[in-house]
Amino acid sequence: MAHLSLSLSLIFRVYALLLLINVSLAKTLQRDLKALNEIKGLVGWRVVYTWVGDDPCGNGVLPPWTGVTCSTVGNYRVVTKLEVFAMSIGGTFPTAVTNLLDLTVLDLHNNKLTGPIPPQIGRLKRLKSLNLRWNKLQHVLPPEIGQLKILTFLYLSFNNFKGEIPKELSNLKELQYLHFQDNHFTGRIPAELGKLQKLRHLDAGSNHLVGSIRDLLRIEGCFPALRNLFLNNNYFTGGLPNKLSNLTNLEILYLSYNKMTGTIPSALAKLPRLTYLHLDHNQFSGRIPDAFYNHPNLKNMYIEGNAFKTDVKAIGAHKVLELSEIDLLV
Repeated sequence: MAHLSLSLSLIFRVYALLLLINVSLAKTLQRDLKALNEIKGLVGWRVVYTWVGDDPCGNGVLPPWTGVTCSTVGNYRVVTKLEVFAMSIGGTFPTAVTNLLDLTVLDLHNNKLTGPIPPQIGRLKRLKSLNLRWNKLQHVLPPEIGQLKILTFLYLSFNNFKGEIPKELSNLKELQYLHFQDNHFTGRIPAELGKLQKLRHLDAGSNHLVGSIRDLLRIEGCFPALRNLFLNNNYFTGGLPNKLSNLTNLEILYLSYNKMTGTIPSALAKLPRLTYLHLDHNQFSGRIPDAFYNHPNLKNMYIEGNAFKTDVKAIGAHKVLELSEIDLLV
């Protein structure tokens, strides 16, 4: 028995050694070598001290470049993750990134990138997470983002994007988190986004968007998984439709600083998970239905800056949430 155990141990060690040799012999795909070295030349000294050598995946002596993750596919290594954030990298968005066709994660957030997202972004068919927030990116969003069919996370907040939100984003059937806040988007949010069956978080706050909640919810069965809806600091008009009560997973509804009118429907109090309701600084009127005050999960309801009856009371801590607090909630 001891002899058998020793033999198995030896076989395992030999296998592990062969696997290590195979990985070390694998070459980084020339396409990825060229793309990363081109990016290195563009971003300059910000990464030069951590991107040492010519091979971003490492060469057995030098380690992989910081923020670069590689995987072995057959006899080659390919770049699967590029996570270079908070390094004050400037210049236009490096189009060479779109040649890294095996990327699953692209994270360039908290830099100083400018210019547009190139339409070639649609080539990254394996991308699951795209994080470009906290940059200085501009122009309209390319509809080619809608070609990233397995994208789950899309973070574009705190940039200078303008124009309309492309309806092609409704093709992203795996999308769960969609962040647009603090840009210069105009027009209406495409109602087609309601077809995204897995979407849990939609933040379009602090833009120049127009329209109404009724327009956004016009597709039957829309937003079935939505938990957080942030539309604050825009130009939405109209009232709160009863159809909002169909979003049974909704936990946060943030409508502050718009131009919305009408009374608050009691149907909205039927949302079982509703926890934070921000109605402040609109033109709502009338009374708040008693059902809201008896809601088992509603912690905070903000109502100031409206035309409610004078005896209408808020619920919970009566203050405006800071950005850091909102991030903790979602």
